[in-house]
Amino acid sequence: MNPFETIDKKNLPRHIAIIMDGNGRWAKKQGKLRVFGHENGVETVRRTVENCVEIGLDYLTLYTFSTENWNRPKLEVDILMKLLVSSLKKELDTFMKNNVKLNAIGDIRSLPKKAHRELKEVMEKTSGHTGMTLTLALSYGAREEITNAVKQISTKVKNNIISVDDIDETIINTHLYTHDLPDVDLLIRTSGECRISNFLLWQIAYAELYFIDVFWPDFSELHLTEAIKNYQNRERRFGKTSEQLN
Repeated sequence: MNPFETIDKKNLPRHIAIIMDGNGRWAKKQGKLRVFGHENGVETVRRTVENCVEIGLDYLTLYTFSTENWNRPKLEVDILMKLLVSSLKKELDTFMKNNVKLNAIGDIRSLPKKAHRELKEVMEKTSGHTGMTLTLALSYGAREEITNAVKQISTKVKNNIISVDDIDETIINTHLYTHDLPDVDLLIRTSGECRISNFLLWQIAYAELYFIDVFWPDFSELHLTEAIKNYQNRERRFGKTSEQLN
C-alpha cells in the first residue's frame, strides 16, 4: 500500500521546510568518511522531492548549506560544492519531468563560480514551471537575512521612499529572501537534534515543528508520511482558542 494514500489531501501543509541533518554521523556510524553520508543524502533529497510532488505539495524548502557551514574543513566544503553542481545537472531532467520550479535563497553570490553558474542555469530553465517550488537554502542564515532586510528598509526610510509608519509585517516580508514564498507550515528536522539552527526564523513563527530521531540518509517516504499525518492531527490556533476555531 502506498503510504501517501493515508494522508488527508484536503489538509496538506502548503509549505514544508526540512533541516536535513545527520549525514556525517550516519557515515561515521558505518565506519565511512563524511562524504559518504553527503552522497547518500543527495539520494534522499531526490526521493523526497519526488515524494512531495506525488503528494501534491506546493512548496518544499531544504536547508542545504548554512552560512556557518563555511567554517567546516575546506575539503568537506569543496566536496559539498561539487555535489551541488553534479546533483543539479543530474536532477534537471527530474525537475523538467515533474514540472518542478527551482528556487534558491541565501547569499548565493558567495558560492563558487561553477556552483553559482549551474544553479542559475537550472533556475532559469525551470522558471516557467507551475508545479511544486523547490527552494534550496544555500549560504543561508536567518539572522543575516533579517539584518539585510533591516538595512534595506532603513535605507528606504532615510531616502524618503517609505516612512517609519509604513513598516509592518508585509514590508518586512518583501525584503526577505523568501518574499515570494508563503510562511512555513511544517518544519521537519532529522537526526534527533531539537533546535532551529538559524533557519527561517521569521517564516516559522507559526510553523508546526517535527523532530525525528533518524539521520537524513535514512529519511524515507514513511517518515515523510508520519510527519505530515502528525501535522494534520495538530490544532493550529494562531493565537485563538479551540472554541473560536470550532
